[in-house]
Amino acid sequence: MIVASVRGIRKHYGEDPVLSGVTFDLRPGDRIGLVGPNGTGKTTLLRILAGDEEADAGSCDWHESVRVGYMQQHSITEGDTSLWEEARAALQPLLTLQRDAEETAKQLAACDDPAEGRRLAARYDHLQQELHRQDAYNLDHKVERVLNGLGFAKSAFASAVTSLSGGEQNRLMLAKLLLAEPDAMLLDEPSNHLDIEGTEWLEEFLAGSTAAMIVVSHDRYFLDKVTNHTLELFHGTVDRYTGNFSAYWRQKAERLLVERRTYEKQQTEIEKMKEFIRRNSYGQKHAQAEDRRKKLERIEEVAPPREIAAPVMGFPDGERTGDIVFRAEGLAKSFDRPLFSNVTFDIQRAQRWAILGPNGCGKSTLLRCLLGEIQPDAGRVVVGQGVELGYFDQKLETLGGDQMVVDAVRPKRRELDLPNRRHLLARFGLTGDTHLQTVDSLSGGEQCRAALARLAAEHANVLVLDEPTNHLDLWARDSLERSLRTFSGTVVFVSHDRYFVDQVADRVLVIEPDRVRVIDGNFSTYQHLMQRATVDATEPAAERAKPATAETPRQTPRRKRRFPFRKVGEIEAEIFERESALEALHAALADSATHRDADRVRQVKSDIADHQEKLAVLYEHWEEAAELNW
Repeated sequence: MIVASVRGIRKHYGEDPVLSGVTFDLRPGDRIGLVGPNGTGKTTLLRILAGDEEADAGSCDWHESVRVGYMQQHSITEGDTSLWEEARAALQPLLTLQRDAEETAKQLAACDDPAEGRRLAARYDHLQQELHRQDAYNLDHKVERVLNGLGFAKSAFASAVTSLSGGEQNRLMLAKLLLAEPDAMLLDEPSNHLDIEGTEWLEEFLAGSTAAMIVVSHDRYFLDKVTNHTLELFHGTVDRYTGNFSAYWRQKAERLLVERRTYEKQQTEIEKMKEFIRRNSYGQKHAQAEDRRKKLERIEEVAPPREIAAPVMGFPDGERTGDIVFRAEGLAKSFDRPLFSNVTFDIQRAQRWAILGPNGCGKSTLLRCLLGEIQPDAGRVVVGQGVELGYFDQKLETLGGDQMVVDAVRPKRRELDLPNRRHLLARFGLTGDTHLQTVDSLSGGEQCRAALARLAAEHANVLVLDEPTNHLDLWARDSLERSLRTFSGTVVFVSHDRYFVDQVADRVLVIEPDRVRVIDGNFSTYQHLMQRATVDATEPAAERAKPATAETPRQTPRRKRRFPFRKVGEIEAEIFERESALEALHAALADSATHRDADRVRQVKSDIADHQEKLAVLYEHWEEAAELNW
């Protein structure tokens, strides 16, 4: 069975082709990640598949029995229903089935006619079987589980949908789609308005779903967890790869390498033939030259490889700061409710701090306290010597909307002439006449890159970034990650992109409901510590470790070392290296090409087991070093 057959989809907007013959099949069990640079037509393709937009040519044929669900990005502006009622409405077919069963039961209880009673009893049995088959006995629990998973507190269930923010309404649309349980789902950036906890819940939900799906996302970890096939949309057509995003990324690199070598080899041969013809057209080897000319005419030239051009971002090194960049002493802040209190930490030169926590916990507020834009209710922030701040605002308000782009990136602290500003914009992927457009005419991704270009123009030595990846595609994110890793200054940022945090951060500050924690490491370090804490909490009380040696280190005896002394940073580097290798091995195991070679499968599985065993030891070594190296 084919869930959907897509053949030759074409779409133009004016003179510009967006889709130029998209063809693929969606089969049962397919969870396809649809990837490609911003502006290549991913949302357009989803809208065509959903029937919300007409293609200029081609077809999309869904199997007649398939129910299709599409997460539309729009707001609810009418009606007075509550969040709970709106979500529950997605279960209308099951609610109708429940009412039919209840009404049939009432009719059966009041029936005196034996024949009619038998008919009603048969109908009631059938309805009960349907309710059981569709797990329709705990609908309210199902609604609550999905709403909670997507970040809605129970206290918000009675809120009118028209009072919800745009992000909350998008989460509600996603909840309705998940509750409806269609046979196929079309998901456009489903994790956009979710915090890390909500994203991880959605990953588990989708990975356990039997629905076929096509997912557009720029979240690498999300794609790795959810998808088993990848479609790359580029220049109007799609290439299909087996496996999740990591498998695609590796296969794409290998494919480009082969294509580039093939192209370069042929070009070298062609140049040699042309040179021979030029030198010998009128000499003794005239016949050979003529033979080469005919051979050259018959050659079918290999096209150069289609490479996605990523921006080449970079942040120049500013002047050296003092050792301490930010010192926070006892910070507290509340608005309609407390956000954080008694927050104390030092951010040192050249460190890269990520600030994590659920939606609404005060991450952006803490950033603005560091910047001096918001005064804390208690405590103070001391900014270090020689600090020159560069700030990226997730709302992109630092760019004037009616300015030309080339003027909007003019730095405040230094002079940068027009040619250099145009060159800077081109490095950040804003080419052609984009520099002459007004900022408000750009897409979200283009505005984001313009804001980052302006940040680079300032030559700041401390970068403070609030959700810098929100509008960036995977290739721009990759470039930003590399540029921040090589930046010699200090970086403090908020992000919900776990891969980005893993690649950039060496410290993590986590705002939790009852405390703020600072962890030496990246997101994976924090995740491992949380998993260990969960395991420890479920162990029998007698087997639990004695509490809080880190909290009161001098009140309890220090345990003896089991491992040789190593610096925490050295262990973290080895952990990261092994985790990366393990990720690559899992991607190889998911690749169908691996399974054509039984020896290769055995070797990959053996390597996975070896890395997992060594990682388990490294995690224990890291914990010991974190506890005893003081």
